Amino acid sequence: MAIPDFETIMLPLLKVLSDKKEHHKSEVIDILAKQFKLTEEELAKMQPSGRNPVFGNRVAWARNYLNKAGLIDSPRWGYWSISDEGMRILKTTKEINIEFLLKIPRFRSWLKKEDVKTETPVIKGEMQSTPDDLFEAGYRKIQDELAQELLTQIMRCSWAFFERLVVEVLLGMGYGGSRKDAGKALCRRGDEGIDGIINQDRLGLDCIYIQAKRWDAQVGRPEIQRFAGALIGKHAKKGVFITTSSFSREALDFVKNIDNKIVLIDGEMLAQLMIENNVGVFSSATFEVKKIDSDYFNE
Repeated sequence: MAIPDFETIMLPLLKVLSDKKEHHKSEVIDILAKQFKLTEEELAKMQPSGRNPVFGNRVAWARNYLNKAGLIDSPRWGYWSISDEGMRILKTTKEINIEFLLKIPRFRSWLKKEDVKTETPVIKGEMQSTPDDLFEAGYRKIQDELAQELLTQIMRCSWAFFERLVVEVLLGMGYGGSRKDAGKALCRRGDEGIDGIINQDRLGLDCIYIQAKRWDAQVGRPEIQRFAGALIGKHAKKGVFITTSSFSREALDFVKNIDNKIVLIDGEMLAQLMIENNVGVFSSATFEVKKIDSDYFNE
């Protein structure tokens, strides 16, 4: 099944703690994962930042809201237990969500304070996204819009500029040795279907052959086949085909079934690599999200 939202997790979480014992958060997450029958892939799914698992984060937020409502206690760091009020609620209700928690004075009082702090409602009606989810979604939207702007700008630039851009991206990823050497390598456009050669490492122990296409049209299998043939002609094993557009399904399937290792970088991936390696972009703002340092409080 899909990863449940944090409201769906609330009642099962409270039931896990109904034995009145203290449970470590990792134990609770494992029990809930089995109850929701999550796959290994779903459990491994990370937030866009790559720092926190989605399911574990949602369990933590479900616990946070239940704690603010007085239904869950934290007797010591990393351990959760049910409160007397939580036991009472568990016996009298079959559904717990934000709408239900809003009926609890303690939760409403906390929520009102949060609204005053942020000057915006923390929760409006039924919200199935945690604050972390909303933050990550906003960040992802900004990144996606930036990627589209980058591709638009690239298409307005010359072929020479595009070649320099490819050099900068590859250098940012650790390829090519020096900028001077990388620049020379990628200026060999049109050599039997190969636009350039770049060192895989700074010592030049291996080489990667490059094909770069600043296209609007989709790149099909014939183009990739010609590139693969050019690699064979050079007795080369590794190649990177970069385009500002996209690759057809036939092209993607083709590279999976050949001996040569050819990596296909479409416009979307190119833009993301530019962002990750600070090529053509700069940081306009930085938001630092801090977490409790549990080691600090160990006596």
